[in-house]
Amino acid sequence: MEHSPAETRELLKADTFGHIERVQCGEEIFVRRDTRSAHWLLRGLARWAAGHEARGLERLHGLDGVPQLRRWDGHVLERSYIAGEPMQVAQPREPNWYRDAHRLIKQLRARGLAHNDTAKEPNWLVRSDGSPALLDLQICWISRRRGAWFRMLAREDLRHLLKHKRSYCPQAVTPVEWRLLKRRSWLARTWKATGKRVYKYIARRWFGYWDDDGGALSSRRRPQ
Repeated sequence: MEHSPAETRELLKADTFGHIERVQCGEEIFVRRDTRSAHWLLRGLARWAAGHEARGLERLHGLDGVPQLRRWDGHVLERSYIAGEPMQVAQPREPNWYRDAHRLIKQLRARGLAHNDTAKEPNWLVRSDGSPALLDLQICWISRRRGAWFRMLAREDLRHLLKHKRSYCPQAVTPVEWRLLKRRSWLARTWKATGKRVYKYIARRWFGYWDDDGGALSSRRRPQ
């Protein structure tokens, strides 16, 4: 009788939405998001977010630069592990990295998906070969139709990437990109004027999140 190899687990993150572990099982390394340890008031929301991420990963199956879905059972999400350093640690300064990151965003858009959280530096990785990777699809927008709303969200994905480029590689920002940086959508303007401060207060005071929005924050987070 064959036995499954023992798992070695390393906790990456734990909060009121559950916990995330890096798991090694034999030669395989993957990431496990377990919503069963979420606060009981938030468990339903945690399951919804994990399930939504699973649907996004299914849409991106086979695409290099994003995690691959391993398992989703309604409570536990498992996805492939991508080794690398988060943006705020690696601080990519090569123009080619941003060119490839832009290409990755376009590949998501071609599959009908807008990431919706490219402003957060820990969601971007610099892999060992110098290429970009994009994590965390919990709030992605999945669409069959690529109408005006979807195009606006996809454009915001790019604009936030350009904000990072402005922080770490400003000499390579083109005149067209500078114009795009200045063209904030009505959604971005409304969010900044209303919900952003409330979100940051709740995220930092209640959940301990310290994400950056194109401002070269030097916090550390483990690669996922």
